[in-house]
Amino acid sequence: MQKKNSILIFEIISTIFVMVLGTLLHFTYKWSGNNAIVGIFSPINESIWEHLKLMFFPMLITIIIGYLYKGKDVDNYLSSKVIGTVVMISFTIVFYYTYSGILGTNYAGVDVSIFFIAVALGQYVSYKLMKTKFHGNNIIAIITLLALLLCFVVFTFFPPNIALFKDLS
Repeated sequence: MQKKNSILIFEIISTIFVMVLGTLLHFTYKWSGNNAIVGIFSPINESIWEHLKLMFFPMLITIIIGYLYKGKDVDNYLSSKVIGTVVMISFTIVFYYTYSGILGTNYAGVDVSIFFIAVALGQYVSYKLMKTKFHGNNIIAIITLLALLLCFVVFTFFPPNIALFKDLS
């Protein structure tokens, strides 16, 4: 029982951490004077893709810390967290384009709410998976994280010419 409680406590702290750091990251690129290195981790424009960094990089930090702290106690920790991260990203993209497509516009308050809901949902999914007998493949989880990391770095400097990467400002 103590093991499950400590996982829950860590996940709650991680959720708050991702929400707070993600919110701060929204501003760090401008605060840095548009530093390219900071731009790798922070949105450099108002595209949906760039705003996915607000959840990905804080999640990456919590995944690494959590793996060092809980990974040995929870067999499916890494796979569960990566699935949770993919859920966050997917929810954000799908929900944003669905609601803005229906309404014909987007609203900052809804966009911010999507971020918080996505983080909570992704963390919830990963926590629920950790409590099951699900056993994902850690190699696939690591490859997925590295592929996402590479995409965030490359697409910061060389964004494809599709709507996901379009600056909405």
